[in-house]
Amino acid sequence: MATIRGRMARRALSPGERLPSIRRLARDLAVSPSTVVEAYDRLAAEGLIRSRPGAGFYAVGAPAPLALAEDGPALDRAIDPFWVSRQSLDAPSGARRPGCGWLPPDWMPEAALRRAVRTLAKADAAVLTDYGTTQGSLALRRLLARQCAEGGVEAGPEQIVLTPSGTQAIDLICRFLLNPGDTVLVDDPCYFNFQALLRAHRVKIVGVPFTPAGPDVAGFEAALAAHRPRLYVTNSALHNPTGATLAPRTAHRVLTLAAAYDLAIVEDEIFADFEPEPAPRLAALDALARVVRIGSFSKTLSASIRCGYIVARPDWVEGLRDLQVATNFGGPSPMAAELVLRTLSDGSYRKHLAALRGRLARRRREVAGDLAGLGIRPWIEPRGGFYLWCRLPGGRDAAEVAKAALAEGVVLAPGNVFSVSQSAADFMRFNVAQMDKEALRAVARALAPALG
Repeated sequence: MATIRGRMARRALSPGERLPSIRRLARDLAVSPSTVVEAYDRLAAEGLIRSRPGAGFYAVGAPAPLALAEDGPALDRAIDPFWVSRQSLDAPSGARRPGCGWLPPDWMPEAALRRAVRTLAKADAAVLTDYGTTQGSLALRRLLARQCAEGGVEAGPEQIVLTPSGTQAIDLICRFLLNPGDTVLVDDPCYFNFQALLRAHRVKIVGVPFTPAGPDVAGFEAALAAHRPRLYVTNSALHNPTGATLAPRTAHRVLTLAAAYDLAIVEDEIFADFEPEPAPRLAALDALARVVRIGSFSKTLSASIRCGYIVARPDWVEGLRDLQVATNFGGPSPMAAELVLRTLSDGSYRKHLAALRGRLARRRREVAGDLAGLGIRPWIEPRGGFYLWCRLPGGRDAAEVAKAALAEGVVLAPGNVFSVSQSAADFMRFNVAQMDKEALRAVARALAPALG
C-alpha cells in the first residue's frame, strides 16, 4: 500500500493509469500474491484505486494533502457552549485536557472491556449484523431495571429505552415533549451541552441559580410563575459542573412546584456511580410520574461505546420508541449494548467502581491543594466525582485564562460556558483526573499576566 501511495504521490502513477498486475507486483516486492490482493482491496476501499473486472486495477488519484488547519480545533473560536466540547474532542494527541468531561484511558476498566470485546466474537450473528430493536437489548434493560430498584425507582424493563448515547436520550425527550418556542429551565450553572442541545430545538432557556443544596427554591418558583416552562433539565447525583448534591428538602419542594405548574423533569444520572452514598433522587420520590431518568456509561465504562438509556412512565415510552425509529431507526448498536452488558456483568466492575471512587477522592484533595497554591479555591468540596468548580483569584476572567492555556496545548473549561446568565466569568471547572503537573504549570502561566 505504501508503495502504491508513494508512486501516486510522485506522479509515477497518474489518474486513470493501470496498476501493475497482482503477480508482477508480488514478484517485484517479494511478497505473496494474496498480500497484493489485500493491499489492492484496501486501497480500493479508500477510493485511491478502482477495479475494472477483467481489466485490472487503475489509479483514481491521490487525495489532496490535508492542511493541519482543517484537522485541528479552531483556536480562535468564540467561547460559547460548544467551545470546550470542540477543543476537547478535536485536541491533538498528547494535548492536556483538564477542561474535558471524561476520565483518562488508564482510569477506565480496560481489562474488563477487552474481555468483553473478545467474548463478543461468540455472540449471535444478529448482534453483529442487525439493527437494534426500538427499545434495545432486553438483557441490558433487565440489568438496568434491577439497578433502578436498588435506588428506589420501580421500573420494569418495559419502561426503559436504550439510546445511542446520553445526549440522544435528552434529544428524544425534547422531541417528544417540546415545541419550538417552549421554555425550558436549567440550572445556572449547568452542563454546557444542555444549552447547546436546547438551542438546537429552538426553545427559550431560563436559568435558575444553583446552590450547594440544589436549585434555589425561591428562584425556581419565580421562574415557574413568570415563564410557565414545559421542562426542567438537571443532574441530581453529582451536579455538573459544581459537584453539589441535591438536598432532601430541596428535592421535595422542586417536586411540589413541578406538580403545581405541570412541569416535566429530566434527571440526568450520568455521575451516579461516583457517589459514595446515594443522594435523593427526583425519579424515586416522584415514582416517574413527571420525572424522566436518563443516563449512559461514558464516564465509568467507556466513552467509545456509545449507549444511553431513558427510564420513563409507560405511556411516554411508546412515543419515545416511535421517535427512536424516526430519528435512529432503532436503538443503539446491538454490539455496543452487548459490550456494556458483558462489562457490567463482569464480577470485576463493582471493584473497579470502588477503587475509582477512592482514587478520585485522593486526586480531588491533591488537585485542590495544588490549585490553592495559585489562589484558586473550590466553590464546595464535592462528595464524589472528578470535577472541582473553582473561583479564580482576584475576579480573573476565566475565558482569557483558558485562551492563554490553549495556546500551550492545555484545554480548560471557563465558567461562562456553563452559565445561562453569564454570571460565572471568574469560575473554572477542573477535571482532577486530567490535571497533571504540566497542566497546573500552564494554568499558573496563564494566570500570571492577569496577576501582573
